[in-house]
Amino acid sequence: MNTDEIYKLVQSYLINDFEVPEEKITPEANLFENLQLDSIDALDMIATLESEYNLKVNEEELKKIRTVQDIVNYILKNVPA
Repeated sequence: MNTDEIYKLVQSYLINDFEVPEEKITPEANLFENLQLDSIDALDMIATLESEYNLKVNEEELKKIRTVQDIVNYILKNVPA
């Protein structure tokens, strides 16, 4: 998976699972301030990605995720090749 594919995947989750308007989703969008998610929402999304893509979860790194781009970078770093 490349950066664009992962971004589109994250965007799709935000739109379909959390009803975030597409126009609000940008790489710089803050999950909590701009997209109105809470920490449980963010964990739900990571858990879904974890199960579907065999994503390795590092709780310390998860605490640093604040933006859409942070999620994309996290997935790129942690999805098995």
